[in-house]
Amino acid sequence: MAQVKLVNYGEASPEVRAVFDDIMATRNTDYINNIWRALAVHPPLLRRFWGQMKEVMVKPSRLDPLTKELLYLAVSVTNNCEYCINSHTFAARKHGLDDTMLAEFNEIVALANAGNRLTMGLQVEIDERFKPDQPAEPWAVSGAVRGKPARGRHKKR
Repeated sequence: MAQVKLVNYGEASPEVRAVFDDIMATRNTDYINNIWRALAVHPPLLRRFWGQMKEVMVKPSRLDPLTKELLYLAVSVTNNCEYCINSHTFAARKHGLDDTMLAEFNEIVALANAGNRLTMGLQVEIDERFKPDQPAEPWAVSGAVRGKPARGRHKKR
C-alpha cells in the first residue's frame, strides 16, 4: 500500500490534470500509472519527474526504445524496485522483449552485479588501456592564455 493517497483525475488540481493529460496523450492511453498518481501529491515533483522521463525515455535518440527500457530495468533489478521492475518489463515487452530475452537479460544483470562486487571488494585498479584516451586539460577561466593566468587571477604561490 502506498504511503501517500493516490490522486485520481477527478480530484486533481489543474496543474496535476495538465500533467496527467500530457502523460495520457504521450502514451496514447486513458490510464495513469500509480507512480504518477503518487507523485501528484506534490505537483512540482510530478511535473519535474514526468518532464525528465519524457525527455529521456520518450524523446527519440540514438538509443532505441527497447534499449532504454532494458537499461531502466537493469537499474530497477539492481535496486530491487518491484514497481519499476514490473512497469519497465511491461514497457519492454511492448517493444519486443520476450521470455527468453528476459531470462538472458537477468543473467547479464546478475553477472554484472557479481563482477562489480568482486571488483569493488578486491579494489582492482583500472587497466591503463581502459582509461579514456583524452588527456586532462587544466581548467582555465575563459579568456586565459595557456600558461598565463586570466586577468584578475592570482598566481599560485
